[in-house]
Amino acid sequence: MKVFFPPPNRRFGTVDVLGLVGLIGLLVGRYVPVAKLIPFWGCVLRESTGWPCLGCGLTRVADRVAHFNFVGAWEANPMGTVGALLFALAAVVMVLHLAFKMPVPDIELSPREWTWLRVAFPILLFVNYAYVVVKTKFPHLLT
Repeated sequence: MKVFFPPPNRRFGTVDVLGLVGLIGLLVGRYVPVAKLIPFWGCVLRESTGWPCLGCGLTRVADRVAHFNFVGAWEANPMGTVGALLFALAAVVMVLHLAFKMPVPDIELSPREWTWLRVAFPILLFVNYAYVVVKTKFPHLLT
C-alpha cells in the first residue's frame, strides 16, 4: 500500500462526497424518526418470509450510531455499524479538509492487496449476514 499526501487544498473529492452523505445520513438518523414517519417502512422480505435481508438493521444502525449507542448498533448489524462509523469519520475528515485545507491522503493498493480485498469483503458480508440471520431467526443460539 502506498499513501500519497497532496499539497493543502480545498478540492471537493471522493472522501468529501462520502463525508457529506455520512453527515446527512447521521443527521437524519439523529433528528428524523424515519421508521415512525413512513407507514410502509420495513423489510418486505422479512415481513413476507420471516428471513432478514442483507440490509436488515441498517435503519436502527443509523439511528443508534447518531445517538452514540454503539453497542445497540453493533447488535443490529455489525458491518452496518462499521460502515456508519466510517461515514462519520469521512464527515469529520471532510470538515477538516474543507475548513482547514487539511490534505486528504490518496491510497494506492497493489494488485495483491486488491485481490485480498475482493476475497475478504464477500466473506465478511457472508459472516455478517449469518450473524443477522441467527440473531433474528435463532436468538437462542447466541445465549
